[in-house]
Amino acid sequence: MTNAALIVAAGRGSRMRADLPKQYLKLGSHMVLHHTITAFLASEQINTVQVVIHPDDATLYATATAKISDPRLHAPVHGGASRSASVHLGLKALDTPTNVLIHDAARPFCSIDLIDRVIAALDTADGAFAALPVVDALWQTDGPHATAPVPRDGLWRAQTPQAFRYDAIFKAHQNLTTDATDDVAVAREAGLTVRVVDGDEDNFKITLPRDLTRAEQLLAKAS
Repeated sequence: MTNAALIVAAGRGSRMRADLPKQYLKLGSHMVLHHTITAFLASEQINTVQVVIHPDDATLYATATAKISDPRLHAPVHGGASRSASVHLGLKALDTPTNVLIHDAARPFCSIDLIDRVIAALDTADGAFAALPVVDALWQTDGPHATAPVPRDGLWRAQTPQAFRYDAIFKAHQNLTTDATDDVAVAREAGLTVRVVDGDEDNFKITLPRDLTRAEQLLAKAS
């Protein structure tokens, strides 16, 4: 059995309001993407790491990976016009692993334990994804006014990695006719079974400036 990590790093990250895409911002002494890649290389279960980048980011990618010499990290491939298109191109570049773990470049704190658990879940399903249960009260609103409560039972906040049997998710992407918010949506449209695996609060996505501050604090605490 072989497991590949597909890291999606082709986005622009406009909500960060920075001069660089968020995956190339400095986090400690390295770029965010460096931390994300090394998180997967730390797992003995990962045989290949493939990164999908924007065509304009070759120099930034080279800087982010300059100090990574692990042969499991393959040369990057260019992404497409949407996230799902980028994932499809990344899947095509892989050498048909048994399983693939699709992960956001801007989630640099994925633990070895979480990687292990999403892979293990593939023993009983076509796919599995990290997620956190919704614990706060949810409300619909009309402008600034609350209108009706929304039941939170059975609601989860999706994270990555989202792991799948490679052949199944590749076929699902080949047959996709519309864009999808994430790869669980692609899998479910194709009729694949997908399990939820308990995620990790530290496995958050760097999206806004305050998230980068939180990441810096977490990194400092771990060092």
